[in-house]
Amino acid sequence: MKTLLIIRHAKSSWDNADLNDIDRPLNDRGKRDAPVMAGRLIKAGVKTDLFVSSPAKRARQTAGIFMHEFGRKEKELVIIQQLYHAQVQDFKEVVASIDDRYDSIALFSHNPGITAFANILSSVRLDNMPTCSIFAVTSPAESWKGFLSSGPTFWFFDYPKSIGEKD
Repeated sequence: MKTLLIIRHAKSSWDNADLNDIDRPLNDRGKRDAPVMAGRLIKAGVKTDLFVSSPAKRARQTAGIFMHEFGRKEKELVIIQQLYHAQVQDFKEVVASIDDRYDSIALFSHNPGITAFANILSSVRLDNMPTCSIFAVTSPAESWKGFLSSGPTFWFFDYPKSIGEKD
């Protein structure tokens, strides 16, 4: 069985208008939300074998915080260029390319592509994946190449404000 956690990066900063989009860091709320969301996964007993991220600074920082909470070294993070401004086909290709020795992956990326990808994974439909939200599906597939064709099953959806956090 394979488990896929798709995670939208935490809230990013718009303080410096001169920064390129790819270089925007997390803001204070993003830095607060990411460890909370990782903690929820840990508390629920969710395991993650591999952390994969877009090269954008905000996605890498979010992944790094999750990895820290999971007791993993940030140098283990796999950066995949294709996850920046990714469309559904890009996500499909990335998932299919994952080494089968990993049973559970956490994939960090961006809207609007991440919401569109979440919407093809199961019968659950989202209007928008909020920042730092987690959409999880499982599949009976033995390989990542067969993950999507085996009919993934919705597992859960969680996001920071789901427990009443305020802006």
